[in-house]
Amino acid sequence: MLVPFPIACFVGTLVTDIAYWQTAEMQWANFSAWLLFAGLIMGGLAAIAGLIDFLSNRLIRRLGYAWLHMIGNVIVMLLALFNAFIHSRDAWTSVVPTGLVLSVLTVLVMLCTGWLGWAMVYRYRVGVAG
Repeated sequence: MLVPFPIACFVGTLVTDIAYWQTAEMQWANFSAWLLFAGLIMGGLAAIAGLIDFLSNRLIRRLGYAWLHMIGNVIVMLLALFNAFIHSRDAWTSVVPTGLVLSVLTVLVMLCTGWLGWAMVYRYRVGVAG
C-alpha cells in the first residue's frame, strides 16, 4: 500500500515542473520540491518494505524480473534524490532544464519498474496468497 504514494508524488512533480516551465510561476516550483520530498519519504518506506520482501523469500530473488524491478526502483530513488537537490536552487534553474529532464526520466523509469512489478504479481504470482 506504500507504493502508490511515491508514484503519485513523482508524477505530480513532473506535472508541476511542466506547469512551472510554461508559466514561470514560482509556486509550481515550490509544489515540485514538496512533492519530491514527500515522494522520497514515502519511497524510502516502500523501499524498506520491498527490501524485506525481497530478502525474505529465496523464490523472489531467483526471478530476473525481481532484480530488474529492485534495481529500477533504486534508480528511481536516486534520480528523485538528485532532482530534489536540483529543485533546492532558486528561480528558473531549479526546474528548467535539469529538473524537468530528471522528472521525465524518473517517470519513465517508474513506468518500466511498474510494468515489471505488474509482471511479477500477475505472471509469477509474487505476493499473491493461495
